[in-house]
Amino acid sequence: MGTTQLEAAPEPKYWHLKTVISEALDTDFAVGEILPNERELAARFGVARATLRQALEQLELEGRLQRRRGVGTTVAPPRVGVDVSTTQHAWPGAGEETWQAVDAAAATAPAAVLRLLDVKPGEPVHVVRRLRVTDGTPVAAELLYVPAGSVPGLDASATPEGPAHARAVLRELRQLALDGQDRSVELGSARADDAKELDRLPGSPVLVVTTRYLSGGRTAAVSVATYRADTCRLTFGDSGDLAMAS
Repeated sequence: MGTTQLEAAPEPKYWHLKTVISEALDTDFAVGEILPNERELAARFGVARATLRQALEQLELEGRLQRRRGVGTTVAPPRVGVDVSTTQHAWPGAGEETWQAVDAAAATAPAAVLRLLDVKPGEPVHVVRRLRVTDGTPVAAELLYVPAGSVPGLDASATPEGPAHARAVLRELRQLALDGQDRSVELGSARADDAKELDRLPGSPVLVVTTRYLSGGRTAAVSVATYRADTCRLTFGDSGDLAMAS
């Protein structure tokens, strides 16, 4: 058989550079060490800064590097395994110690979430913001969307904002019988709010885990959790209801 065009294509320069830098990270730098600036690195490896930038971005995506506000680019520690399995079949906040309720308010949900909730456009829902903390470091930021019909004991337009509202929504939600969950994972870019809470730069690679909580034959709540792609290695246990979004 003849050589295909893909097989004949040369390796991109930045990809080869990524391999070279990765080897240098193993031998010349320690975890947490700040890398030289782009000008120095480009001179060291004899490449253009645009090529260097592509290689560094790929290494960040692979979890070898971290870009930190006000610090620069540092060598990342090994990724932390974070369990996101659905085997517990529990409502958000039920017996969890890793998630912290930060805030809640009445707001309209994004169109994609509205479709999952089967809620009319413009209809306010309870939006609970939580942080997932591992070893004292925030690794994920979550927005939990709960329609008024799921928590009839709360008035979305009258309930005051804040952590107390968040806890009240979670408490009411746990009164429902949970039929199950389904979950999807996709690669995304950090929004400004999530980036700030996770000590990332806007646009940094993140893993977005979307979960539908099912009760009474309908979607009772939708969680959109943003995980740091540079420090997290998601584990799914024996969960059989998870799909990798394309």
